[in-house]
Amino acid sequence: MEAREALIRLAVAALGGLAVGIEREWSARRDEDHSRFGGVRTFLLLGLLGGLSAIVAALDPRLGLAVLAGGLALVIVAYLVSAWRGTIDATTEVAGVVVLGGGLLAGFGRFSVASAVFAGTALVLVAKSRMHAAVERIRSAELEAGARFAVLALVVLPLLPVTLTTPLGDLEPRKLWALVLLFAGLSFAGYVALRVAGPGRGYGIAGLLGGLVSSTAVTLNFARESRASTSLARPLAIGALAASAILPLRVLVVSALLEPAVARALLPALAPTLLLAVAMIVLTLRRQHGTETAPKQLLPANPLRLVSAIQMALFFTLVLWALDAMRGSFGTAGLLGTSALLGLTDLDALTYSMSELVGGGTPAATAVRALLVGMLANTGMKATVALVVGAPEFRLRTAGGLLIFAAALGLGFALG
Repeated sequence: MEAREALIRLAVAALGGLAVGIEREWSARRDEDHSRFGGVRTFLLLGLLGGLSAIVAALDPRLGLAVLAGGLALVIVAYLVSAWRGTIDATTEVAGVVVLGGGLLAGFGRFSVASAVFAGTALVLVAKSRMHAAVERIRSAELEAGARFAVLALVVLPLLPVTLTTPLGDLEPRKLWALVLLFAGLSFAGYVALRVAGPGRGYGIAGLLGGLVSSTAVTLNFARESRASTSLARPLAIGALAASAILPLRVLVVSALLEPAVARALLPALAPTLLLAVAMIVLTLRRQHGTETAPKQLLPANPLRLVSAIQMALFFTLVLWALDAMRGSFGTAGLLGTSALLGLTDLDALTYSMSELVGGGTPAATAVRALLVGMLANTGMKATVALVVGAPEFRLRTAGGLLIFAAALGLGFALG
C-alpha cells in the first residue's frame, strides 16, 4: 500500500472519530458529566487506532489484531471503572467500540460504509432526547403489536405452504400472507407514527399520519369533532383533506411494490391528483405548529390482531376471485362496477387484486381505470360522510376539497 493511500485512510478514520467525539464532549458539558472516559481527542484517537490496526493487519494480521484488541481493552476497562463508580450507562463506551469498527473499515478502504457508520452514530447520539421522548409515547399495546408482527413475519410466514389447491381454485398462502403483512405494516407504521408525534402537533399532522391507516376513519372522526367544536372546523377540514392526500401516494407505492407495470401505467393518470396531494401536504406541514390539539381517539384499534389478519387474507382472496369472475362474465364494465363497490370499503384489496390480474395477463390500462374508479368511489364516500356528519364549515371546506380531488381523478380517468 502506498503511503499516500494509507494516510488518506487514516485521515478518514480520524475525522470520523472526531465527529463522534465532538458530540460526546458537547453532551458531557451540557449534562455537566465529568466522569465520561472520552471526548474529542479520545474518540479521534480511537478512530485513528481502528484505521491503524487495519493497515498494520495488511503487513502482519496478528499484530493488527493486537492493536485492535488494545483499543477494545481500553474501552472495556473504562466501562468497568465507570460501573464500579455507580454509572451503568454505557453509551460512550459503546460509541467508542463503534468508532473503532468504523476506523477499521476506513483502514481497509471501505470509505462509504465507514462514513455511514460515523454519521449514523453521531446522529443517534445527537437525537437522544427525541428518541427518549418518542419511546415514552409508545404504550405497551404498540410494543405487543410489534412483537406480534415479528412473529407473524418471521415464524408464521416461513411455515405456510407456497401453493394450496382448493375446490374454488389454487391459493398461494405464503404470498397472500406476505401481502397481508405489507398492508398491516403500513397501517401499523402510521399508527405508531401518530402515537410518537403525539396529539399536540395539530390536526394537519394527525390527518397525514392517520391517512396511512384509514383516510375514511380520519374523515369520520374529524367530522364528529367538528360538530363538538365548531370553532375548529377549519383545521379539522385541513386534517381530513391531508388524510385524503395520502391515499393516491399509498396506492401508487403499494402498486409499485406489488406490480411495477401497474405503477408505471398509473403514474401519468394520477399526475393531476398527485400534484394536488403534494400541495395539500406542503400546506399541512406549513401549518403544523398550530395551537389546536388533535383528539386522542383518532384512529381505530391496533390493526395487528391475528384474527383480523386472517380475515384480511380471506377477504383479499375472495375479492380476487370475484373480480376475475366479473371480468370474465361482464368484461371491463363488470370489473369497473365491482371496483367502485370495493372502493367504498377497502382500496388495499382492490390494489392487490389489480396487481394480481395484471400479473395474470390483464392489460395494465384496465387495472389503472379500475383503481381510479375505486379511488373516486372512496372520495365520494368521504364527501358523503363530511356532508352528513360534519359541522357546516367543515362540510363546505372538506366536501369542496374532495370535489377537487374527484375532478383530478376524473381527469386522470379521461386521459387514461
